[in-house]
Amino acid sequence: MAAHIRRRLRKGATTTAVAAAAVAALAASQAPAATLADGPAGSGDPKAAGEDTASADTDGAATGNSPYYTDLPPLVTPDKPGSSSNLPAAGSAEAGIPASILAAYKQAEQTVTTTDPTCRLPWQLLAAIGKVESGQARGGRVDANGTASPRILGPALNGQGFALIKDTDGGAYDGDAVHDRAVGPMQFIPSTWASWGQDANGDGRKDPNNIYDASLAAGRYLCANDRDLALSADLDQAVLSYNRSTEYLRTVRSWFSYYQRGTHEIPDGTGTLPTSPSTPTPSPGTGSGPSAPPSPKPSPSDPGGKPGPGPSKPGGAGSTSPTPKPPTPKPTPPAETFGSLENAGTGPLRATAGQAFDERVSVRARNALGAPLAKVPVTFTVTGKTGTLFAGGKKSVTVRTGADGTATAPELQAGEKAGEFTVTAVAGTGRPRTLTYAATVTARQADTIARTDEKALVAAPGKKFADSVTVKATYKDAVAGGVAVTATMVKDRLGIIDNDKGPYFKDADGKPVRTLTTLTTDAEGQLRLPEIFADDNEGTYLLRLTTEGGASVVIELTVKAPEETAPEETAAPEPTETPKAVKP
Repeated sequence: MAAHIRRRLRKGATTTAVAAAAVAALAASQAPAATLADGPAGSGDPKAAGEDTASADTDGAATGNSPYYTDLPPLVTPDKPGSSSNLPAAGSAEAGIPASILAAYKQAEQTVTTTDPTCRLPWQLLAAIGKVESGQARGGRVDANGTASPRILGPALNGQGFALIKDTDGGAYDGDAVHDRAVGPMQFIPSTWASWGQDANGDGRKDPNNIYDASLAAGRYLCANDRDLALSADLDQAVLSYNRSTEYLRTVRSWFSYYQRGTHEIPDGTGTLPTSPSTPTPSPGTGSGPSAPPSPKPSPSDPGGKPGPGPSKPGGAGSTSPTPKPPTPKPTPPAETFGSLENAGTGPLRATAGQAFDERVSVRARNALGAPLAKVPVTFTVTGKTGTLFAGGKKSVTVRTGADGTATAPELQAGEKAGEFTVTAVAGTGRPRTLTYAATVTARQADTIARTDEKALVAAPGKKFADSVTVKATYKDAVAGGVAVTATMVKDRLGIIDNDKGPYFKDADGKPVRTLTTLTTDAEGQLRLPEIFADDNEGTYLLRLTTEGGASVVIELTVKAPEETAPEETAAPEPTETPKAVKP
């Protein structure tokens, strides 16, 4: 594709000869690790310069082989012959890199060094590609978050002088729903960004127009296929995977060497702008659709000036051209090979019975080269006896991976039974890959339990307590419904020693029991205990209630005979005087 791209004018070079001299001069100053590889014969490395392990399709490159700036670094006039390679570049205006842009390159290098130390990514390589692709985000025209403003878009890849890449993102990244365009400071085409996009600034978005996101994505892309960028051949392959053009490789190499010699930070928006891109003239017959067949040319005239015979039917008498053959159909590119399934950051899976799990199971599929793989069906299955199910009441669900290779299972709803269970994720058919996640359902808990009234509980020996016992449990000041409660008659307030006499409950057969373990609070967190009976032993006894979670309360039960009341004394009637007889 690169052969069809009109190259932009090189700044500071008036002829091809001057430009070539610039490349030669800069190449002479490169360190051994940065020298342009000459292939196996020149470098001793088994990988030849210019080879790339990725597909040779046009859209296989990160940029879709879209246009790029071909400005070369300035030549420094040496004080003495042969001394230019020793002169620092730090003082040159071209060596200045805008602050946010420089910070993004260095942050990407640090991140990749942590996650892929064997790649040995130099930030100067990102700077060289950023210079060639967008002139360091158009001289550092980014906002406070590092996002290019306005956004950076390449021309429509409509086949008119460029590659033909039809829309893959619905215009989400490039605003073009017909054809794709390279986007952002590092000029990713949308289909590549869908696989390699990163969120390096932690704003929850993977934005190709953000210099931090784009720099980290470029770094990871360059490190693909287990490359070691300290090896010259691997570095060449990485650059060619970005844009498959030898000219592009030489241009990036020139800036890479230039930045290795020294740079300095400049304010955002003050960087040197590259030469304005030229607009290629479309080749005849090119367009977004199939090329039109060329018009037949008239036969050359006879010496006598008579026109030659008109065009005959293909393959007919007098025809001078062979019968055209039907075009050979292009083979369908093979589907990407499913390589691996990995955990995509799933945290601990724990939830209280009846509650939803905060964490969701997430996996990532990768192809054989380690890149994220989309549209892979992943089946998630719950196995265990806790009653836990996925949202919607399903034990098994299938989810396809997205553009970033991830598939996330629906929310898990914990069952009512405490215990452990597993969630398995399975992908692939010929040789399925399986991941297993352990999960736990904990019992409902309470941190407080107390009586709902303060009425004294008293019963006569051999009788039933007239008043019932009602308690309420809470957890973090909220109603604790469905919490298991144990009721035990004890000898002391610590509840260490059980009591074998005094008040008791009755089991289903009517026999005395002094411990109940099947009690549960209702939806309002309340529990009304079964009837309590007293034996013939008088005294003060203790009932201890303990919840799942450790909350407890001790309740006094008193057994005593009712007090006898003395009969009231009846006063003797006062004597009445017998009336005396009256003499007549």
